[in-house]
Amino acid sequence: MLMRLRKGQSTLEYAVVISLVAAALLAMGVYVKRGVEGRLRESTDNIGDQFSAGHTTYNETTSSTVTSTETITGGASPSTSTTSDQSQTVTHNEQTDTFDTEEWNAL
Repeated sequence: MLMRLRKGQSTLEYAVVISLVAAALLAMGVYVKRGVEGRLRESTDNIGDQFSAGHTTYNETTSSTVTSTETITGGASPSTSTTSDQSQTVTHNEQTDTFDTEEWNAL
């Protein structure tokens, strides 16, 4: 009779331990999910500017100016100096294409 009680007690102890481990895993799942969602949000924020199709115009202008001076001394003439200026401006305009449908998913 005493052996049966101990066997039942042992089974009950295992059931309690397993249920405690399962409850701990379920409770941790919320925090793990929040961590994964936070990482995903951080990654999407680092992607850069987001454009809405058909509603976005992107303009970019790049300008550069270079001035160089070259001086040569010696030889037949005592000194020669040459100065040159170069300027360049590039303008890029882009209109994003319109899609048939556009979906927005709010987080």
